[in-house]
This record gives sequence, C-alpha cells and structure tokens, in this order.
Amino acid sequence: MPSLKATERHRHIIDDLNAKGRVEVTELCDGLHVSSVTIRADLLYLEKAQVLRRIRGGAIAVRPSRYERPIDLNASLHGSEKDAIASVAADMIRDGETVIIDTGSTMAALARAFPRHLTDVAVVTNALNVAMELSLHPGVTVIVTGGTVRPRLNSLVSPFGALLLAEINADVAFMSCAGVETEKGFTNSNWQEAEIKKAMIKAANRVIFLADHSKLKHVATARIATLSEADLLITDSGASTETIKELRAAGLEVAVA
Repeated sequence: MPSLKATERHRHIIDDLNAKGRVEVTELCDGLHVSSVTIRADLLYLEKAQVLRRIRGGAIAVRPSRYERPIDLNASLHGSEKDAIASVAADMIRDGETVIIDTGSTMAALARAFPRHLTDVAVVTNALNVAMELSLHPGVTVIVTGGTVRPRLNSLVSPFGALLLAEINADVAFMSCAGVETEKGFTNSNWQEAEIKKAMIKAANRVIFLADHSKLKHVATARIATLSEADLLITDSGASTETIKELRAAGLEVAVA
C-alpha cells in the first residue's frame, strides 16, 4: 500500500487525468514539487492499477469497462464529495424504515453519516464494512444478505447472495455504481455484484443511486438498471452543468450535494 503522501499525489494525478485526459511528467514535477523519478514511479503504480497508460513524457487516461480501482485507492478518491453525497442521503432516512445499502466507498460514507437520532431502522446490506459500522448504532438492526465474500472488497455476492433479498420489501435502496450514462443507464464493473444490485432494486419501493461526478458519462461492463428504474441520483458539485441537464432531460431526477 502506498504512503499517505504517495496517495495524495495519486489523487492529484487522477484528478488531472479526469480533467484533461493527459498528464505530463514535467508539469506534475512542478505542481507536486517532487522529482521526475518519483512521478515516474507514481505513473507506474497507477498504470498497474489500470488508471492510466504511460506514454513518452507522461500518461493518458484509460478506463476499461471492467476496471475496478484497488480498494485503498478508491477509498482515498473524492472523499469530501462522497461525504457530502452521503450526508444528503442520510437525511432522507426515517424512523421505522427498512433500508437496503449496497457496497462501495460512498456506501461506507453513508453508514458513517447515519443520524444518531434514528430509531427502529432495519438495514439490509451485502457490505461487511457497512454492517460493522451500523452494528454500533443503537437505533439500527443490521441484517446481512449472506452469500460469498469477494476477497478484500467487503462485499457478498452469489452463490447464495440474493436469497434473502427475494424475501423482503424495503422502503428504500441506496445503490452504488461505476457509471451513469443517459442511454446505457447505471452500470457496474463486476458481473457478480451487478446481479446482487438488480435483486436489491427489485426488493425496494424507492431506489436512490449515489455517485460522485467521476462516475457520470462512464459506461462499465455490466448493466444494473435503466435511468427510469431509479427515483433519484445524488451526485456532487463537481458534476458539470451540461451532464446534469442531459440526465434530467432523460427523465432522471438529480440532486447535487
């Protein structure tokens, strides 16, 4: 696992790639006040993580449809944006509700943001870290879906991952995704998790997706749902006005944290 300083540099490099699609070694050296040897090592690490492809003098962005960021890298990216999204979502939860919570770093932020005043809330989740966080909440009963653990990713998938979900009727499901696009809808990078997500959506009366701006206009390999299957998307202020307009024009309600 990279050091904290390295993680901060990686976040800066990825933000530059998201904004410009390309980074230059010399510009990164000047902006981060480190040597070219350090920057080239950072680019090599991020290339192995499938975030970019190195080229002469720098790197270009690359994002395969089945790409999943390493868990330590994903948790460190867009942290403040995820916290803001989670705060808006947490305010929507009411006493006595049955709530489905998906897996992912934004879902972990939602678990941390649960208002302490809530009572008699049942949370159904396939995320082990979410379950552990909410097990400490005095007003929450946690039910884990069961299934098979994805190594190092805290999530439960099939076989046996959707049996419980077929037997419940939840008030709301808070969902994560890898991509949101007007024609392809909500997509995910892992096929096993996509199956569980579909079962969660089917089990809920309301469906709310949480996705930071880096997920917008990206299409991953596995379809989760069409835009019409979601009641709301909560994203952050880093999303472009044009992208939000396109999603709303396609019929999706969008809230900006």
